Amino acid sequence: MRLQVLLGVFSVCALAFSPVAEGCGPGKGYGRRRPPPKLTPLALKQFSPNVAEKTLGASGRYEGKITRNSERFKELTPNYNPDIIFKDEENTGADRLMTQRCKDKLNALAISVMNMWPGVNLRVTEGWDEDGHHSDDSLHYEGRAVDITTSDRDRNKYAMLARLAVEAGFDWVYYESKGHVHCSVKSEHSVAAKTGGCFPGNSLVTVEGGVKKLMRDLRPGERILASSGSDGGGELLYSEVVTFLDRQPRARKTFYTLGTAQGANLTLTAAHLVFVTDAARCSRSTLTEAFASDVRPGQGRLAQVTWVEVREETGAFAPLTRHGTLVVDDVMASCYAAVDQQWLAHWALAPLRALHRLAGPSVGTGTGTHWYAWLLHRLGSALLDSSHFHPWGMAADG
Repeated sequence: MRLQVLLGVFSVCALAFSPVAEGCGPGKGYGRRRPPPKLTPLALKQFSPNVAEKTLGASGRYEGKITRNSERFKELTPNYNPDIIFKDEENTGADRLMTQRCKDKLNALAISVMNMWPGVNLRVTEGWDEDGHHSDDSLHYEGRAVDITTSDRDRNKYAMLARLAVEAGFDWVYYESKGHVHCSVKSEHSVAAKTGGCFPGNSLVTVEGGVKKLMRDLRPGERILASSGSDGGGELLYSEVVTFLDRQPRARKTFYTLGTAQGANLTLTAAHLVFVTDAARCSRSTLTEAFASDVRPGQGRLAQVTWVEVREETGAFAPLTRHGTLVVDDVMASCYAAVDQQWLAHWALAPLRALHRLAGPSVGTGTGTHWYAWLLHRLGSALLDSSHFHPWGMAADG
């Protein structure tokens, strides 16, 4: 399946924290925060899942060592999360380098650690290894593995730390010794590691007349609740769905669920732009943007985010409306992501909207990535600086 992760600047939707109702922060929504699950610490030498690390059911096969001079070095991305302490004993920054999947799982774990033990941070003692300190086929050489502790180095916490790593979505977690926990992830090239898409199939939209409808049942030509402004700040209206930029009903994808103090649970993929109101000014006119994978509770303007989960859901749907916005699960959303500029995506999709205005909406029965989104990805990759894109947004599915 081509381009599952990347839909260019145009193939996935961005979920906004702009409220549908008046006032600061996200709308109330209908969801309520679930009580935290009971977590069972891992036993020393226990690993999860209970299969070998390099098997298909865990992190998968070793693909070869990455060096600074190799072509694959561009697969690694630095992690500058201020909530994570990197030991970096080599003083080269190597421990901060990792694949995007590893980075996202590590960032999610950092949130869980702070929630579990206030005042304590996640600590990485080993990340990418360029010095040959591990076994010949170690995933540390590919930036797919990290060794972790807590910042207070309290070994009594490590059993629970291992469990939190499992819950954060690492593909293999091993409570390796009393001194650290080992975690690893699947390769970015693995189909199982791809996230693609936008909203899961069980997300709800509001069709004309006020009736709720599952995202998986939505069809082009229907009119759904949206905003008259492409930045989500306009009046509410019903906007026509012209097509799907991505539609994969049966795909299993990784999504972020962001829980808020208002009770709204927002589910979206890592490359989504999250639009946040300025909490100090309480103004919808002061929206700022952040990728969903970078959102953390208590982060200044994002203080209303109280918890984050990473989990798998079925279906990946990215509807495009005339106005470039839509209301999903009672929260205003955008039809674009992967790129850090909302206006650019809306401008680039104008020809497609014009085409469908003349020819009518697509039937919406096909699956996969829309040809226009695929073409724009190719053009964007060639013409735009990669710094404008989320790292997963620029990755094509091999």
